[in-house]
Amino acid sequence: MKEFEDKFSELQADMISICMEYVEDRADKVYVYATYEEGTASSKFFYRINNTYVMAHKVNDALKNGEERHDVSPKRQGMVMKIINDDIKKMITLCKEYKRDMPTEMKMIYDVKSGGFQAQYNYDLVHSIDDVKTPSNFAVEWFEEIKNNNL
Repeated sequence: MKEFEDKFSELQADMISICMEYVEDRADKVYVYATYEEGTASSKFFYRINNTYVMAHKVNDALKNGEERHDVSPKRQGMVMKIINDDIKKMITLCKEYKRDMPTEMKMIYDVKSGGFQAQYNYDLVHSIDDVKTPSNFAVEWFEEIKNNNL
């Protein structure tokens, strides 16, 4: 039992770690949205930096004057998303190995200052049963919810 939890937690920690690396450890909070449905893994990540909520491609907008800018190139963002999506695939394998259900949706929040980590899991189909919204739409909705509620 403990072994599964440890391995699952390690993969989540890896997702947070690569997101921290993306902003060179300069964030107040890290948010990772990860989903896997109908054979498709998808993810988005965003931040609270200097009390400003920003999507990954906008992190420089939250920096103060004089703070060193981040490389937010599509290539660099793609590298982070590839690692997160690879971790999702490893989670799928882990869940199969331990005969556990794989969450269809994971919303993870890491508070850098306190070291606190929260995760919300959903096991029901979300985006594959929606004719209009993509996983990206659901991630953006969560971002707006986080920002509006100052979470």
